[in-house]
Amino acid sequence: MLGIGKEAIIFLYAGLSGIVILFSYQILRLLRRLIPHHIVIVNLEDLLYWLGVSAYLFRQMYKTTYGSIRWFFILGVVCGILLANFILSISKKISGKIKKSLEKKKKNR
Repeated sequence: MLGIGKEAIIFLYAGLSGIVILFSYQILRLLRRLIPHHIVIVNLEDLLYWLGVSAYLFRQMYKTTYGSIRWFFILGVVCGILLANFILSISKKISGKIKKSLEKKKKNR
């Protein structure tokens, strides 16, 4: 049986794994915006992405919980994804405000 300290560390590792998953998908979305893809290619990319995510999460689970599916690991991954999504949305809002203020300053000159 794991102690609470070990569970907390595993929870943090799982949160980092969730952040990695979300940011890697954001990179994939960015590449799709830069280079238009056919729907078949998009579906193939998604399939490969989710297969990679499954292997990555299995490896992380195997390293941290010795292959046992623990509720705090799953919760940590979900919390990591939600935290990364929150950070991304805040950064988009801030960058939008900065862009608008720079455009106003440019017009006033």
